[in-house]
Amino acid sequence: MSDTAFYQGMMRDAFPTRRYGSAKAALYEAHRFISRRVSKDFTPRRARSIWEGTAARIDAEEADALRAAEIEGARREYKELQDRLAFLETSLAMADEAFHGPQMATHRAFARGLGGVDSPGVGKDG
Repeated sequence: MSDTAFYQGMMRDAFPTRRYGSAKAALYEAHRFISRRVSKDFTPRRARSIWEGTAARIDAEEADALRAAEIEGARREYKELQDRLAFLETSLAMADEAFHGPQMATHRAFARGLGGVDSPGVGKDG
């Protein structure tokens, strides 16, 4: 796989059209995000060429900016999911008294502990 194809996919993952409503809006946001993180003049046309996979090359600064965008997007999505789960738990608690029973408390405690699976030291023996 070429760098161009790899970073095309990374850009589309970091700036998904489902989040921004259209490819044009996603490209605009990608341009805004990347242009602030690179020293060269990063134009909307350059953003579109990466998006379409027609860029001849990808600079290291652009690659770093795309990695940062992907990480920031993952953090934002994680926070949105946490907020959504908290909302659903509250809704269920109001609708179903059994939701606050000891069995569900155990499930919720276990689910909260899953976030640290990739943390250093987790899962190591002794």
